[in-house]
Amino acid sequence: MFGALRKKLASLRKRGAEVVEPEEEPDVDSSTDTATGATLETVTPKVDEVTDLEYESTVDESDSTEEKGRWRFFSRRETKTSSEVATSGIGDTGRKINEDKLDDFLWELEMGLLEADVALPVIEEIKNGVRNDLIGRRISRGYDLGDAIEQTLRDAIAGVLQHSEFDFDAFIHDHDKPVVVMFVGINGTGKTTAIAKISNRIQKNGMTTVLSASDTFRAGAIEQLSVHADKLNTKIIKHQSGGDPAAVAYDAVDHAKARRRDVVLVDTAGRMQTNANLMDEMKKIKRVVSPDLIIFVGDSLAGNDAVEQAIAFDKAVGIDSIILTKIDADAKGGAALSIAHAIGKPIAFVSTGQGYEDIIPFNGKWMLDRLFAE
Repeated sequence: MFGALRKKLASLRKRGAEVVEPEEEPDVDSSTDTATGATLETVTPKVDEVTDLEYESTVDESDSTEEKGRWRFFSRRETKTSSEVATSGIGDTGRKINEDKLDDFLWELEMGLLEADVALPVIEEIKNGVRNDLIGRRISRGYDLGDAIEQTLRDAIAGVLQHSEFDFDAFIHDHDKPVVVMFVGINGTGKTTAIAKISNRIQKNGMTTVLSASDTFRAGAIEQLSVHADKLNTKIIKHQSGGDPAAVAYDAVDHAKARRRDVVLVDTAGRMQTNANLMDEMKKIKRVVSPDLIIFVGDSLAGNDAVEQAIAFDKAVGIDSIILTKIDADAKGGAALSIAHAIGKPIAFVSTGQGYEDIIPFNGKWMLDRLFAE
């Protein structure tokens, strides 16, 4: 998972020594032992291994502007951010960042992210985060340069991911019933299977579901959803193939209200974002049932294509959240890193396999841990 991007980030970590000037002798932070004539120097201890991620509001006293809210990483015994690892005060010891070499480093970072199908706006934000963290600073003595570079990359990627999470379970639990959830996306992304996984999750949380077989366009779609409904022992509302999908959705919501069911999961025909007729059909379903949540199901292997699809569907009907499928086979990681940032909507789940249990809530720490795994 994310193997290609992980290897690129690891190689950049090893290049830490190349972006700094040779170490300078200290001007003020040294003294001489009068008895022995030995020079005494202050050494910054190496930071412990990073083990957690937290978001908090902080103020950088060295800046005239207030920085409200940034991701910080905490070790078991000692707190360090990349800005604290790299200091900029007069008289600081350690190695100074070389701006020319930093530009080369950022260019290599950009190429690596492009190869991993990361969207350009996301690349620019990561690059700017790295540059702003390192430019004009010195890496404290005694601190491993590779650790400093990795910390800076973590901070920058965490900044991109900080708005990428959505608590689907809490939304369903707290919302008035029945909750109507509509699923959209193109063919082949695993949308119908994702619906079955969500139905299983909702039932495991003690609530009931109704499936709406509103994909009346694709041959076999109704039968496929019916098989899942039988396995999950949940109600399915279906009409004959070629029928009005909005009417199916309406009947499903009506059934849920009459039988006091908790959640209606509406399947829709997979369609390319360029198919105007099918997009209009999807808009009609939205008008008829007024879904409380619209989820875009995207294939993580599609990379930037998945990002473009999400943008098109968001413009057409409005997306509230995202499910990324086939994440277990994704060697690049570009879609997971880019899609939420591109449309400003969070990722609710990632699908990690074919079983009903193979779906997990997405969070930034989960992805960071995998991107920077040894």
